[in-house]
Amino acid sequence: MKLFRFVPVIALAVAACGGGDAPPAETPPEAPAPAPAGPVAPTGAMTIPDWYDVNHDARTVAIELTAGATADNNYWNYNGFTKGQIAITVPEGYTVEITLINQDPNMGHSVGISTELANFTLVSPDPVFAGAMSENPQSMIDSTMPGETETITFVADAAGNYSMVCYIAGHSAVGMWLFFNVSNDGQAGVQGL
Repeated sequence: MKLFRFVPVIALAVAACGGGDAPPAETPPEAPAPAPAGPVAPTGAMTIPDWYDVNHDARTVAIELTAGATADNNYWNYNGFTKGQIAITVPEGYTVEITLINQDPNMGHSVGISTELANFTLVSPDPVFAGAMSENPQSMIDSTMPGETETITFVADAAGNYSMVCYIAGHSAVGMWLFFNVSNDGQAGVQGL
């Protein structure tokens, strides 16, 4: 009798392990991991703040950019904005003058126009446009230091979506970057979220 009870248990074990003539089920292929989503660009109404000046007749844009304008983000902000909270748009072909004013009481900063739109951990100091980067952009002692001002001038000669970043190690990674767009339809101004 004990043998009789043992046989059904073996039959169940063989069936559970895939015994028999049925082929093993194929494992479905793993779906690729989704690409990390980049930051969402602002889509608010286009405005002209007091630190932005466009002259369509002269085909120029002047931007006064204050690093450390507020204590937000450890003073690592531009005009109080961080992490792509605004998008600055200039028309294609216009000469752009950015005056960087460093009001951060402790740290040097820089500015440049980058192709980076998603991963701001290590941004390479390769500006999109000739002249679109401040001097010594990665140096903590030779960039635009507290109380200093530096002006860069360049022609925004290719329409597209770019970013404005601080190249000092770690600054853009923690949010010292904004969207910078060059429009092919003459749009100019600043958009918020």
